Amino acid sequence: MDFLKSFANNRIFHVAALSWFVAQTIKVIHAFIVKGRFDFTRFVSSGGMPSSHASFVMGLTTAIGLIHGWDSTYFAISLSVSFVIMYDAAGVRRAVGKQAIILNRMLEDMQHKKKKIITEQRLKELIGHTPVEVFAGAILGIIIANLMI
Repeated sequence: MDFLKSFANNRIFHVAALSWFVAQTIKVIHAFIVKGRFDFTRFVSSGGMPSSHASFVMGLTTAIGLIHGWDSTYFAISLSVSFVIMYDAAGVRRAVGKQAIILNRMLEDMQHKKKKIITEQRLKELIGHTPVEVFAGAILGIIIANLMI
């Protein structure tokens, strides 16, 4: 029971979780504004504005810095991991999304040219983030941490 009580009182994790939740909620609202209907799948999907990955890790990192100090080992480790995650979101995962777009177009072209139904499912195209989406997510996490701690 001590674990559950301690975890329930972990302010740093609360900041990170709320940062993720707010970023995902913004994606649902943005999808509603653009499409005119609620798309609740945006709440659990990756990609889009703002990056919930960046929001989560920078909320976590900022909360650690505020509580344990900007010169703490905890902050240094968290910041390092945050940079890796944000680089991956804007670099590797974004490249995978671009590749999915090209592969989906190739499948469509093959299907139209051969007049044959291709049974492979379309690849998910919205996987990564633009640098602006990552930056916006990071700023969101920093703001939430500063408001909560």
